[in-house]
Amino acid sequence: MTMSNTGGRRRPPTIHDVAREAGVSRGTVSRVLNGGHYVSPAAQEAVNAAIRRTGYVVNRHARSLITGRSDSVGFLLTEPQERFFEDPNFNVLLRGCTHALAAHDVPLLLMLAGTEDERRRITRYITAGHVDGVLLVSSHSGDPVAEELREAGVPLVACGKPIGMGSRVSYVAADDRDGARDMVRHLLSLGRRRIGMVTGPLDTPGGVERLAGYREVLAEAGVEADDRLIASGDYSRASGEAGAVQLLDRAPDMDAVFVASDLMAQGVLAALHKAGRRVPEDVSVGGFDDSPAATAATPALTTIRQPWDRISAEMVRVLLAQIGGEDPAAVILPTELIRRESA
Repeated sequence: MTMSNTGGRRRPPTIHDVAREAGVSRGTVSRVLNGGHYVSPAAQEAVNAAIRRTGYVVNRHARSLITGRSDSVGFLLTEPQERFFEDPNFNVLLRGCTHALAAHDVPLLLMLAGTEDERRRITRYITAGHVDGVLLVSSHSGDPVAEELREAGVPLVACGKPIGMGSRVSYVAADDRDGARDMVRHLLSLGRRRIGMVTGPLDTPGGVERLAGYREVLAEAGVEADDRLIASGDYSRASGEAGAVQLLDRAPDMDAVFVASDLMAQGVLAALHKAGRRVPEDVSVGGFDDSPAATAATPALTTIRQPWDRISAEMVRVLLAQIGGEDPAAVILPTELIRRESA
């Protein structure tokens, strides 16, 4: 921190102080702060070292007036606010994206838009240039946000492939279908043949792909598909419990259930317990996500692990590249079967 000339009071270090400390011109410091173009590696290292020694902090408002950028990114969740606090996946993803952006000194703004009015207000805010790009989470088909942002030229990366948008929007996703296939194969390997499923919302990519994987493996195994063994959920714990009640009523001989999220699987376990069914002795249960809900469940859940750290890091990487002018990109990451007590 630099001392002022009046009363010994400290003043914040300036770009001039950084230049003097680094032994370079003010213009060189400015180029480093704005991306490092046309700066030698030695000069860039000298400037970065001077920034650390002086404690200089970028004046983001002043820089945004020059560059036309806000130097911030939005994390947009198009779900009701209560879902953000209930579903641990959202918090894990938010934490990972925040950490990945911190390495680039870019702050992340959390935006919740669960209603039509909220989506309109948030879309206006984003398209007015208040953020440089958006990490979009939980996009349902028919949700106009992704298309409106794309048409407005806002850099955008979705978590999961947005339904109906093809290659027009960047996305990062776990391989939902392959993960579902692994889980159903595992349940079959345990000798289970009446395998039910509680799906995710079928207007989301995860809901569609996990159900498709379930159906494919049963067909490959020669197990007759039975719609009585499929119940719809919305990724909430309550919908998992309601789905299990439906399955038990329609197919009391069910001996396993694949649940499209760990949080819903907690509800399934509660319903099975109330019905006097033992897990895994009577009914094996498999989840999806490997979220904190999996290890908090009783018994602990066998589940499909989504690589959340890699998903968040890739979302940030792809978004920053797009902000920098690169074309949209798609990244699909492998999942992993995690075996615990429930199956």
